[in-house]
Amino acid sequence: MMLRAPRICPCGHKVAYGEACACQRRAARARPSAAKRGYGSKWRAAREEYLAAHPICATPECGAAATVVDHVKPHKGDMALFWHRPNWQPLCATCHNRKTARRDGAFGRTVKCD
Repeated sequence: MMLRAPRICPCGHKVAYGEACACQRRAARARPSAAKRGYGSKWRAAREEYLAAHPICATPECGAAATVVDHVKPHKGDMALFWHRPNWQPLCATCHNRKTARRDGAFGRTVKCD
């Protein structure tokens, strides 16, 4: 079995492949549940309705089926912005992941851990 090299967490610690750094585990424990962040049954119903009305990814020239309702401007816990439908856009998973990674610091951009 081939072992994979450890990775370096943005906080600077070496972490075994497939494991989370202590700072990442602390952040995950501190994060409220999806339901407490607004992603409960009401959201799931609104999401399904929105995707039925907007079935194609909003990214120009993508054309894939939309599977994610994205908040154009991150709501950061502001529930009025969370439910503000003009702030929603349909995206395919690939485009959503790309947008999220750019905004939140993946693809080699550093995001600081605690």
